[in-house]
Amino acid sequence: MLPSLLPARTTWCLATRLPASFSDLTMFIIPVATTPGNALVRRDVRHSGRTARRSSRSPVIARANADADAKRASPADVTRRAVLSTAAGFAAGVLSNDRAGVTNTPSGGLVLPGSYLWPDAAYAGDLPSVPKAAAALKHTADVIPSRVIKGCWQLGGGHRGDPGSDRTSGNEAQQDFAPFVAAGVTTFDTGPEACGYGPSELVIGEALKKGVIKRSDVQIFTKLCCVGREQQNMTNEFITQKLDLPKRRLGVDKLDLVQMYWNDYGAKHYVDAALFLTDAKHAGSIGAVGLTNFDTKRMAEMVDAGAEISSNQIQFSLLDRRPEKVMVEYCVQNGIGLLPYGVVAGGLLSDKFLELPGEDVVLDTSSKRKYASVLEYAGGYAWFQTLLQVLKQVGDKHGVPIANVAAKWVLANEAVPAVILGARNATHVEDHRLLFSWDLDLEDMGNLRAVVDSGKLPKEDCYQYERGGGW
Repeated sequence: MLPSLLPARTTWCLATRLPASFSDLTMFIIPVATTPGNALVRRDVRHSGRTARRSSRSPVIARANADADAKRASPADVTRRAVLSTAAGFAAGVLSNDRAGVTNTPSGGLVLPGSYLWPDAAYAGDLPSVPKAAAALKHTADVIPSRVIKGCWQLGGGHRGDPGSDRTSGNEAQQDFAPFVAAGVTTFDTGPEACGYGPSELVIGEALKKGVIKRSDVQIFTKLCCVGREQQNMTNEFITQKLDLPKRRLGVDKLDLVQMYWNDYGAKHYVDAALFLTDAKHAGSIGAVGLTNFDTKRMAEMVDAGAEISSNQIQFSLLDRRPEKVMVEYCVQNGIGLLPYGVVAGGLLSDKFLELPGEDVVLDTSSKRKYASVLEYAGGYAWFQTLLQVLKQVGDKHGVPIANVAAKWVLANEAVPAVILGARNATHVEDHRLLFSWDLDLEDMGNLRAVVDSGKLPKEDCYQYERGGGW
């Protein structure tokens, strides 16, 4: 009960290492939950990706409120969501600090979760939960995603990265869903093996089966991947069969959103498939019809044919501005939501890569390899470093990390109800909450637009390059 026993003006630290036994979780949770609600966390150590660097300022500390009369929440006043979210945040921060090798501060010190450290960030208890989108997706009444969607591509097997922080499989992956839901991230984006998601649907299904998360608390967005002969002869029977499989894997009666991917534009039956999915929606089998990696022309063909398209999942970031060419305007005019992935470019848009020489960049996950290939088309590595410098300036102004600024820029787009942020573990949960504690102002947007426009502007629509076309 360390925080609640110390005088309000006392500066205190928590050790980086968790207790040897977690048999009494209350010993860990209650001191966190009863800390003054406006306590601050200072994060003054940054890990470069190679060695731990210390700033000239004081060690990482958690500082109690200076107001001796500050009201402390009693355990009875603390909700289960607040306890889980705060405890998960501290646990993830402790582990992150320990794994980064930051053990030379007094008592080890404490950091909140996130890749890197920023000064004067709000204490976890002060951060808002991740909100839901302002409105339901078009053609639906109740499909309302959380503004941050947990991307499950990272559970497909190609994103293990550092073994010390890997929680992408088995029971660890299942348990990691709980802190996301506790923080307000109640929507999960998954898919079948054919779309590269490996066993992620099964992982979510097990989390539901074991009661780690409740079906009534979450929405699950999955995919229909058309990559074979079915593109030449699309039938309603094929659609029905492909919808039954994820239902069984997830253990659910209804799929909240099914997003169709189509490999061969030369086979025009994607219009038929979208219409069959619309029929399935009216039959109650799915909640909404979405697309994945379609361009504007083909999306318009389906809409014009009467398909009830609610969303399109596409790559969109400060590195990949292809959606700005034509798709954003079309989606705004037609009420279709864009659900962007790659918004922090697999972690490239983060403090870790600021001032990092190109030869020192380690591409140890599928995400990093995928998005690193975009750099040359976006403007090159020197331009990328300029972008990171501007992101850093904006982040310092608001007291947030680079990745937060990059994600906020995409969220600010009027066509975007939510962004997909992939996760190998739960260490970034509080970063997701931090997204909604501040806003970009006109000066920020202008500075970011200036550096973006100084790069290479895209000439093609979304996902044309990946299909063998130009950028």
